[in-house]
Amino acid sequence: MEPAERAQAARDRVPRIDPYGFERPEDFDYAAYEEFFSTYLVILTRRAIKWSKLLKGSSSVQKSMTVKRYIRKGVPFEHRARVWMGVSGAQAQMERNPGYYHQLLQGQRNDSLEEAIRTDMNRTFPDNVKFRKSADPCLQKTLYNVLLAYGHHNQGVGYCQGMNFIAGYLILITKNEEESFWLLDALIGKILPDYYSPEMLGLKTDQEVLGELVRTKLPAVAALMDGHGVLWTLVVSRWFICLFVDILPVETVLRIWDCLFNEGSKIIFRVALTLIKQHQAFILEATNVADICEKFKEITKGSFVTECHTFMQKIFSEPGSLSMTTITRLRESCRAKLLVQG
Repeated sequence: MEPAERAQAARDRVPRIDPYGFERPEDFDYAAYEEFFSTYLVILTRRAIKWSKLLKGSSSVQKSMTVKRYIRKGVPFEHRARVWMGVSGAQAQMERNPGYYHQLLQGQRNDSLEEAIRTDMNRTFPDNVKFRKSADPCLQKTLYNVLLAYGHHNQGVGYCQGMNFIAGYLILITKNEEESFWLLDALIGKILPDYYSPEMLGLKTDQEVLGELVRTKLPAVAALMDGHGVLWTLVVSRWFICLFVDILPVETVLRIWDCLFNEGSKIIFRVALTLIKQHQAFILEATNVADICEKFKEITKGSFVTECHTFMQKIFSEPGSLSMTTITRLRESCRAKLLVQG
C-alpha cells in the first residue's frame, strides 16, 4: 500500500475525536498514531489486569513502592480518578470535609472572581466537543463551579489563567465536580505551592531551578540561552503554568499527571529536562532569540512525545538522578535571588 493510501486508511479507522472529546488537529499523523496505539493497547490491557488485581477489595489507594512502580507504568483510564484521589490525599481531604464544596458554591458572591472565570470559559478547550455550549451536558458549567468554589476556598489565589486548563482535565478524568475541586486543591495547595498566587513566586522560582539544572546537566543549552540573553520564562512558562496541557498530547499529559500526583513537582523537571536533552542538537542549531523560542515549541511535537509509554520510561532515565533534596536546595537559592531582585 502506498504511503498516501495507508494514511487515508488510518484516517478512516482512527476516530477524528479522541476518547476525551478533543478534535484531532489538521496535521495529525493518523498512520503513525495507529501504529503506536496498536502496540500501546497491548500494554494498556496488560496493565489493566494488574491494576484490577492490585485494587481488588480495597476502598482507597495508598502510596507504596508497588503503587509507585505501577503508576510509572501507567494507570488505566477506568482507575485513574480513584488512583489520583488516593495518592494525592484529595480523597482523605474530601472525606474529612463533607459538604464543604457545596457550601463554597452557596457562599457570598464575588463579582470580580466570577467575571474573571466567566471571561475564560470560551477560551478553555475550544477544540473539545464536551466544552462547547451545544454539548449536553456542557462541561463549561461544571468547570465554572469548580473554579468558583476554589476561588472562595483559596482567596489568596482566587483565579489565575492556567487553572482553567488544569481543572478542565480533572473534570474530563473524574467526571465529578467535587473530586475535581479536591484534586485542584491538592495540586495548587500542596504539589505546586505559590504557582498561582498573584506574585507567582513559586512558578518563577521553579523556572529558575530548571535553568540551574540545565546549567549542570546540559551546559551547552544553558550557554546558548545565556549567550542570547533568553530568560527561561520565555520558553517554558506554559509548561509549568498549564502542566503541559495543550502543549503535549493528551495521553502523554495524563501519564505525566499520574506520576505528578504521586511523586510531586520534581516530575515537571524530569519531563522538561528530557524534552531538552532529547532535542539538544536541534536546539543548539538556533542562531537568534526567535529561533530558540520556535525550537522550544517544536520539541513538544512529534513521535517522541506521542509515544507516551517510551516517553515516560525516558523521563526516569534521561535526566539522571534528581532528588527532592537537590530541588529544595535550588529552590531556596533561586527564591532568595528573586526576592533580592524584587
